[in-house]
Amino acid sequence: MKILLLGPDRPAMTDFLQSLGDEVLRWDEKLTPDAEILNGIDFVVSYGYRYILKDDLLKRFPNRVVNLHISYLPWNRGADPNLWSFLEDTPKGVTIHYIDAGIDTGRLLAQRQVAFGSDETLKTTYAKLALEIEQLFREVWPDIRAGRRASFPQPPGGSFHRMRDREPVEPLLARGWDTPVAELIGMAYKTVR
Repeated sequence: MKILLLGPDRPAMTDFLQSLGDEVLRWDEKLTPDAEILNGIDFVVSYGYRYILKDDLLKRFPNRVVNLHISYLPWNRGADPNLWSFLEDTPKGVTIHYIDAGIDTGRLLAQRQVAFGSDETLKTTYAKLALEIEQLFREVWPDIRAGRRASFPQPPGGSFHRMRDREPVEPLLARGWDTPVAELIGMAYKTVR
């Protein structure tokens, strides 16, 4: 199978996919439906990809475009999911879902909640989420790839954030990604936006 991995270079993901006999191409630029790299692609996996995939591209690969998202959907769709899970004190975890025309609204394939200690920082929690999503992907990918993994709709509710939503809460990140998460829990509600 020929897999297009969208997002930054992730050698462990590439190695895993290749270990199953798949050919892996990687792309981190904006993708158009007529892009030459799509020729011969069987499946698209998005992980940390910064662009929205348009419906005309998705229609080329029905039930063959998945996203690895470091939040427990439907919570924290969109940008900075790890940050918002602490700022709004919402469920924390990872999700693998089909990509649809919305932003992180597709049918769910697998999820896992993740617990963190009070001594952790945004950087350490992000690293744990990255390890967790990659582990979950390794567990479920063979069934997704073979079309044997059942999907289910997202529950109602949740939250959504754009990149610009972070600006009002930037002062809370005095130490950047080394900011302890204990200092952020529920702070979105105490910040005037």
